[in-house]
Amino acid sequence: MPRALFEKVGSAAYISHLDLMRLFQRSFKRAGLPLTHTHGFNPRPSVSIALPMSLGMESRCELLDFDLEGETLSGEEIRTRLNEAMIDGVRVLEVYDSGRKLKELSLMDCRLVLEYDSGVPENAGEKIQTLFSQEEVVVDKKGKQGLTPQNIAPLIRSMEISSSESGKLTLLCRICCQNPSLNPMLIGTAITKYLPECAPDFVRCCRLELYDAEETVFR
Repeated sequence: MPRALFEKVGSAAYISHLDLMRLFQRSFKRAGLPLTHTHGFNPRPSVSIALPMSLGMESRCELLDFDLEGETLSGEEIRTRLNEAMIDGVRVLEVYDSGRKLKELSLMDCRLVLEYDSGVPENAGEKIQTLFSQEEVVVDKKGKQGLTPQNIAPLIRSMEISSSESGKLTLLCRICCQNPSLNPMLIGTAITKYLPECAPDFVRCCRLELYDAEETVFR
């Protein structure tokens, strides 16, 4: 089954997962790329997106699996036609065959930008680094059964903190993204819970890259 690597940035970050699925279904149709459909009582277009994102998150490394009817087209042709039918903020970067099994996906790089209206608090970077060097950092994770406590510390493989802009701290993190998974926005939640003096006024998050368990880029 073909796979597409795409990005979702800018105002497109506020498109929900279900709406993003519908967007791609319509874009395939506008591009003259008919999707196959599943069998059964309620056939659905053969398109799926790995690792649904929280609303408001950007990504440079989303994966979409799909299946087309009719003649075989090159990945470049599919990419070009999809991008011509796509909205601003969503762009297909690459289309290729024989993507790896999604169960092998394990780690993710992400960037969190902590924004402070009144400037970055004194020693905030050092305090945050110390917090996540602990063995236990527990926050509430929202799921189908409601809120459940999750220790996110073991799910953060690495963290680099820098301050390149006034009023902002940037956290570059490598985290677990599957079995178990960590929503990177919970990192901001933990900072607010354990370091209220360093709580940001706003958090921006962007997925940057995907890896397998051996930290090889996943495609």
